[in-house]
Amino acid sequence: MSIRLIPRASLAHEPALLLKTLLQQSSRYEPHREIVYRDLFRMNYQTFNERVKRLANVLTEAGVQPGDTVAVMDWDSHRYLEAFFAIPCLGAVLHTINVRLSPFQILYTMNHAVDKVVLVHEDFLPIIEAIRPQLTTVERFIVLSDKVYQEGRIDTADYNVPDGMAGEYERLLAGTSDEFAFEDFDENAIATTFYTTGTTGHPKGVYFSHRQLFMHTMGLCTLVSGLQAVPFQSPTDVYMPITPMFHVHAWGFPFLATMLGAKQVYPGRYEPELLLKLLLSEGVTLSHCVPTILNMLVNNPAADRFREQLSRWKVIIGGSALTKGLATAALSKGIRVYQGYGMSETAPIMALTYLNDQERALPTEQQVDLLTRAGRVAPFIELRLMDEAGNFLPHDGHAMGELVAHGPWLTQGYWQEPDRSDDLWQNGWLHTGDVASISADHWVQIADRTKDVIKTGGEWVSSLEIENLLSQIDGIAEVAVVGLPDEKWGERPHAIVVLKPDFVGKLEPDAIKEALQHRIDQGELNKWYVPDRIIFVPEIPKTSVGKLDKKRIRSEMKDQIL
Repeated sequence: MSIRLIPRASLAHEPALLLKTLLQQSSRYEPHREIVYRDLFRMNYQTFNERVKRLANVLTEAGVQPGDTVAVMDWDSHRYLEAFFAIPCLGAVLHTINVRLSPFQILYTMNHAVDKVVLVHEDFLPIIEAIRPQLTTVERFIVLSDKVYQEGRIDTADYNVPDGMAGEYERLLAGTSDEFAFEDFDENAIATTFYTTGTTGHPKGVYFSHRQLFMHTMGLCTLVSGLQAVPFQSPTDVYMPITPMFHVHAWGFPFLATMLGAKQVYPGRYEPELLLKLLLSEGVTLSHCVPTILNMLVNNPAADRFREQLSRWKVIIGGSALTKGLATAALSKGIRVYQGYGMSETAPIMALTYLNDQERALPTEQQVDLLTRAGRVAPFIELRLMDEAGNFLPHDGHAMGELVAHGPWLTQGYWQEPDRSDDLWQNGWLHTGDVASISADHWVQIADRTKDVIKTGGEWVSSLEIENLLSQIDGIAEVAVVGLPDEKWGERPHAIVVLKPDFVGKLEPDAIKEALQHRIDQGELNKWYVPDRIIFVPEIPKTSVGKLDKKRIRSEMKDQIL
């Protein structure tokens, strides 16, 4: 291909796409908007920018240089948001540690990432003390404490820094300058890294450059602020994450909200009562979470008392599928729900609910069918369906294959693991491991993970579809379906169910099967979709980021049934 590159003047300047550029916008237009942490601390964007520079000074004084890795172990907080910018803007790498991993896994990720300095909330000091003798690269620890926030002000005078800590965060910030000049550097420099767990082996380190995170922010902005897929406007919306900031950058929304100078609320450790209190008192209008969190809030008795306030709340569900039952329950409380799709390796957004002009005019019950799909393909992302031979399949809403992706913000591999990286990028496409269909109008429908799809009597059965059907039965709060070996059929579906409190002891497995049988009699469902076993449990096993842990569920059900 013959192309012509743009000619450049000898002194022409083209800025790199760096996270510092997003930060610079945050105080340009609305410097007095607030960033709130629980009921403990609040500041405006002018102060936030000063604190980011103070943190950069603290880290520089601690010996952090470009290319070094700085880790964070904290609940969702203003401190975490400051680290989201200060560390990468130094040219260092931000390692967001998954605090829900086992101590052994945390130790592995810290050594593998070559962490040099660690910002650690005092709640996690016991973990650090247990693994500290085996940490090979960490030189300093800075402690983060909520005890220094007193009645809306910072007071570190009586705070005793734990042994072995280089200092307390707020005291260190107060002792340094609020001036710092972030330099320019290559936009392809690594900005962040974190570790994703799989079914086998050690956690895998994914990593993202400044350019990738900048482009993800632009794609997200196009989706929610431009196309208004999930309407987000900085003058009127208030953002509060209910997905941990260690999990794929809290889906990228902190970068977007900061760039736009929107009011932000950070809830710290997730506590149902406080989440609801902050939602109401701070006027939160946009959040994202896994289905478990939404289910917990929807079933909170207080939800009915605050329907008017909840009607302003928009919630994006990700991590696991949004079932029709949960979507309907949330809508009945006035909560507007949407679904996003992505994975750790994709930064993460690849699809999001977008109702076009015709679809917005549909009755609610018809919209629910769309709201519970994975979403429409995101701007600048290309999704295709691939069969086992590497052939592309049609986007007709019927053909199913593995979802593969191209896009400007997909991780380029796994840190220091070339073989796993090659597997991820087979045939030059990022492989998601999800079986899906794509309609002609770009809706993505996830059928299952490749390892979770059930093959019974030669027929492919989606565990997600069965979960969706069961979720709509009155009395069912949560459900998970897995396939187990069967001598006659190869595999058969089995379900575990959490009942709503009022239905415990009243709703029996046979009644649930009868509800499914009614759908079969109406021609809406094939008979092989009915689970062989339905077992009631008090709680469904989840992964460290709140997804259904189907590997563990499958193992425990095998032990119980087979």
